[in-house]
Amino acid sequence: MLYKSYLIEQNINNLEKSFFLFYGENIGLKNDFKKIIKFINRKSEILIFSQEEILKNFNLIYNEINNISLFDKNKLFIIEQTDDKILEILKELEPNIDKHKIYLFSGILDKKSKIRNYFEKSKNCGAVACYADNEIGLKKIILNKLKGYTGLSTYNINLILENCNLDRVKLNNEIEKIAIYFQDKNIKTEKLEILLDTKVNDNFSLLKDEALLGNKSKTNKLLSDTIIDSEKNIYYLSSINQRLDKLNEIISKSKEKGLEEAINTIRPPIFWKDKPNFINQTKKWSQKKIKTILEDTYNLEIKIKSNNLVDKNILIKKLLIDLCNLANA
Repeated sequence: MLYKSYLIEQNINNLEKSFFLFYGENIGLKNDFKKIIKFINRKSEILIFSQEEILKNFNLIYNEINNISLFDKNKLFIIEQTDDKILEILKELEPNIDKHKIYLFSGILDKKSKIRNYFEKSKNCGAVACYADNEIGLKKIILNKLKGYTGLSTYNINLILENCNLDRVKLNNEIEKIAIYFQDKNIKTEKLEILLDTKVNDNFSLLKDEALLGNKSKTNKLLSDTIIDSEKNIYYLSSINQRLDKLNEIISKSKEKGLEEAINTIRPPIFWKDKPNFINQTKKWSQKKIKTILEDTYNLEIKIKSNNLVDKNILIKKLLIDLCNLANA
């Protein structure tokens, strides 16, 4: 039986079946479900396996199901990284499950997937598709997890959202930081900006965007105005690589779907404010040029990590100039 993920989040009593499959690209949502599952089954004995472990040794789980717990507890089995290979084993285990539970976690499963179809169609099983979050859904998470906090203005909420790039894993980490920092539950914008380091990140993001657009005058001005933090060089490289990877994916998909649809399929979703930059940058870049510059960033990362004597700030600035020049090539 197929369940909507938001209905499970709203009412954990929907997790009453002994067999459940959680699949999809949303790692953060699956992590949240694991926390919920462990909490509601806290009186059970919890055992975690990977699919690979069970495929190598079926008795590993079979014996655990059939052996009575030392503490007379029901057992919860969490199996990670599952796919169609484990389906026949699950069918064999199903009649023996008794009061125990088996919850599986998978990556993306297409509509032809045998295990997905089995769990979605069986009355004795449950399946939850964990698709990418949207902006509205993540705002609800912020308001729910920071319930009782003052200072949650629209500006501050958007600040948190932009900082996590619409990624639930990053969002949960940021919320934990906020909860620890603002123990008086009074969120002040100035302190939030410092905590999230938004000004430094925003300046570099703007510099990166102008370089990728090939805008020489703005890039040169920002290179003079922006402080390149030597402690964040790997972050800067990672930020550039992530953008190039996304542009490469968009260009590849746009050949079949068109540019707008290709952008809308990117996961995690692209923040609405960034979409114009992505559109304009794809016009400046080809997959061949992206491959060339990614090789440069890879070699630069090795150089930065292996040689403490090099001026890392100059290397990052040179990379941004190279980006700008290559965008116009």
